Amino acid sequence: MDDKDRKPAVPPQPPAATSPRPRRRGVWIVLVILVVIAVALWLHWRHTAQAAAAESGAGARGASSASSESAASAGAHAGRSRGGGRFASDQPQAVAVAKVVTGEMPVTLNALGTVTPLATVTVRTQIAGTLVDVAFREGQMVKKGDFLAQIDPRPYQIQLQNAQGALARDQALLEQARNDLARYQVLIKQDSISQQQVDDQVSLVKQYEGTVRTDQATIDTEKLDLVYAHITAPVSGRIGLRQVDPGNYAQTSDTNGIVVITQMEPMSVLFTLAEDNLPAVLKRVNSGARLSVTAYDRSGSTVLESGHLDTLDNQIDTTTGTVKLRALFDNKEGLLFPNQFVNTKLLVNTIENALIVPSASVQTGSVGQFVYIVKPDDTVTVRVVKVGPIDGERTSITSGLQAGETVVIDGADRLRENAKVVIPAAHAANDVGGASGASAAHAHRHHHASDAQ
Repeated sequence: MDDKDRKPAVPPQPPAATSPRPRRRGVWIVLVILVVIAVALWLHWRHTAQAAAAESGAGARGASSASSESAASAGAHAGRSRGGGRFASDQPQAVAVAKVVTGEMPVTLNALGTVTPLATVTVRTQIAGTLVDVAFREGQMVKKGDFLAQIDPRPYQIQLQNAQGALARDQALLEQARNDLARYQVLIKQDSISQQQVDDQVSLVKQYEGTVRTDQATIDTEKLDLVYAHITAPVSGRIGLRQVDPGNYAQTSDTNGIVVITQMEPMSVLFTLAEDNLPAVLKRVNSGARLSVTAYDRSGSTVLESGHLDTLDNQIDTTTGTVKLRALFDNKEGLLFPNQFVNTKLLVNTIENALIVPSASVQTGSVGQFVYIVKPDDTVTVRVVKVGPIDGERTSITSGLQAGETVVIDGADRLRENAKVVIPAAHAANDVGGASGASAAHAHRHHHASDAQ
């Protein structure tokens, strides 16, 4: 085969590259799906916002139709602050109610007090000696005159016998001197002795009389020491922790003494009042009234003891602008403990025929304090009120309400002006309990105040 018949060799071709179009097409599909989802979410959010705005406008229009402008503004503010248009529907709301009642409202002054015993006595020995016996137990209650401890009396008994012997000797000398004086007085009349000898004998008799008196005083002192050796309780109260053990040598200079006794019955409480409250208290005290005081625990929820105001301090503390007062309590159950912090309520006066509602019914809004009144058609309206003295769960109303009206005490956060309500049957049968039932807690205190008046 020659060169003409030979075909030129074809060079090898590289493999064809894969086209990128299918991959790009998948990316665009994902982007389109994401855009569609974003648009759908935006449309849903816009629709929800428009619906909420429409409901809020409906709530505002309903509030503007209230009977009085101030009551309407309070109801609209209350509706907006409690969720706006969420409760614009006409579905009745379940609420708890109570009647406005008339009763006696105590006017009290609250203060923080400290339980202070009327007497705290440190029992110390009045003579030096060995403590041979302790007859009390730590923490026990003792009465005045009860035996507590014994100091070794033997040294003082010996001293007493010595003084008694000296007295007997000096009494004998005095008797002899008096007999000699009687003889000298007979002889001086017979002019048998000199007048100087008689005068000397008179002086000797007086000396012996003085010595006898001194001996008698010494005997009385030794007897008193023996009494002091027998230590008794100076006051009635609770025994504290023992400061000296038997066998120790007790001295009058001991700082801690033997034991401390704190009087528990009656017990006093010291508390302070602002000087602005002093005129009202003084007016009642000067009229002869016996003001009652109630002591509560630190939380102010548990009554510890009931007593009366005993006295006031004679001046105002200029640094704090307060005055101290002391109240007395029988403390028969021992619930008041020395140095305990308590809350005190001083009953200054009692308002007769006051309008009373439960404190839970009084709301606070932009126009001040108001309540929701339940009307005969089972709808509510806002009523602005003025609040008087408050006593725990009860609040007195000076204006804005009338006796017999029904107020909402629970569920007010779901209400607006002219909202429909439904009262559960169980509560409707006992709707008066919210206001009048609370007054039973104050019956004893008012009775105490009435007796004092």
